[in-house]
Amino acid sequence: MRILTGLQPSGKLHVGNYFGAMEPAVRMQDEGEGFYFIADYHAMTSTQDPAALRESVRELAVDFLACGLDPTRAVFFRQSAVPEVNELAWILSTVCPMGLLEKCHSFKDKVAKGISPNHGLFAYPVLMAADILLYDSNKVPVGKDQKQHLEVTRDLAGKLNEAFGPGTVVVPEPIIREDTAVVIGLDGQKMSKSYHNTLPIFGVEKELKKRLMRIITDSTPVDEPKSVENSVILALYKLFAGADQYAAMVADHERGGVGYGDFKKRLAEAYWEFFAPMRARRDAITADPGYVDEVLQAGEARARQEAAKVLDRVRQAVGLR
Repeated sequence: MRILTGLQPSGKLHVGNYFGAMEPAVRMQDEGEGFYFIADYHAMTSTQDPAALRESVRELAVDFLACGLDPTRAVFFRQSAVPEVNELAWILSTVCPMGLLEKCHSFKDKVAKGISPNHGLFAYPVLMAADILLYDSNKVPVGKDQKQHLEVTRDLAGKLNEAFGPGTVVVPEPIIREDTAVVIGLDGQKMSKSYHNTLPIFGVEKELKKRLMRIITDSTPVDEPKSVENSVILALYKLFAGADQYAAMVADHERGGVGYGDFKKRLAEAYWEFFAPMRARRDAITADPGYVDEVLQAGEARARQEAAKVLDRVRQAVGLR
């Protein structure tokens, strides 16, 4: 079984990235052959600063390795190091109905949030489909917000197989963790860099804990019970705390006598402790700059080797060879 995951290098890695994609990807290294890439082509739809893009790619590589990606068990590479993906994207675009892309909510949401619309943003799902299909991926861990794009991938794979023969490409299956597929941001919306409501994984302890202390709550007095429904504090705490700790916080909400400030402190402590091993690994990785380069170069060579096999098959099927 081949598993594929990609992450955009568009800013500091946050908790939503970790639970939505990275943690499932790292966990599944023991369940199949992992192909994990840094989606720098995709990042260009919102980033036109070359220096910033290079730095973000580097930071994401370090962060992914720190979070448990093992390059001896997975293929780790930059998307742009495999130019074959663009040829497959073009081939897919020739069987992609416009209406399929027009229905994608991600494009509409981003434009509504003020992001300038461009062809790359509109055609994002086609390139994402090429990312997946280029490696004969069987399973793709995604958050709920990407589920629609994976359905587009499956639709395009079906259209290609229908037009040019069964087996032209492998039709992938999504893996969605319902409990953490959508991680709540600090404002109660989905955690997203676009919404400026993220909680980074790495950074200065004091600054990160301050961010949590600024979560907006209601004016319920300390002695009164607190609502557990739609609680940002509880939603985040559940990610980092054990079952007993979480149950205790719920009970304290329902009983009353504990203020929101205390709940936020518990959340901050659980969050900081949860990522402590990853911070230690990150320090070790940054102390050896050449290590990241070696990992990416090895992964890119392997990725191109596999991509060539699939693209040759597709070229033959569609008549380009």
